[in-house]
Amino acid sequence: MGYLHEFIGCQTKQSLVYDLQEPFRWIADVSVAEAFESGVLDLPDFYFTGDDYRYRFEIEAKRRFLDLLRVRFNAGVTYKNRILRWDTIIEQKTTELGRYLAGKSATFDLSDPAPRLARIDDHELRTLILGLSQSQAKRFEIGKSTLHYLREKAHSPDSFSICQKTRCRLAQLRNRDRIGRQPS
Repeated sequence: MGYLHEFIGCQTKQSLVYDLQEPFRWIADVSVAEAFESGVLDLPDFYFTGDDYRYRFEIEAKRRFLDLLRVRFNAGVTYKNRILRWDTIIEQKTTELGRYLAGKSATFDLSDPAPRLARIDDHELRTLILGLSQSQAKRFEIGKSTLHYLREKAHSPDSFSICQKTRCRLAQLRNRDRIGRQPS
């Protein structure tokens, strides 16, 4: 029996399983958004079948998406002072729910661990990149081609990545600008 999903013999016999997937649905949702932003998936990867009114994936697109989803499920998260993968967290939460339903535990908490969804290409960083002059970039050892790439990506609404070394240099520049704006 489920709490959110009704048990209806002809529809599902796994209503509790469907209930347990809801707190972790965001993993798939974020993966879908990431797949389209990164170009792993695109509209031509889908086709419509008129007989059942559903969209389907091309086989190769499914493989690419599942690889991305696998990375997301294998990402590490801190839980009970250990770093665990999300698939392990889901398994542990299932066990905790079982213990709670069997009366072996007085509490059951789905709010921990909470997802941390942060993008490195936020609005502030994009504004910093677009306002960065060639001479400023040179002072922070950011080359012309890197600056060109960053500006091109900052103009786009899509998510983009920045290598660690350049990210550190941009953080130095961002911190310097913040310190310069503080009232004395």
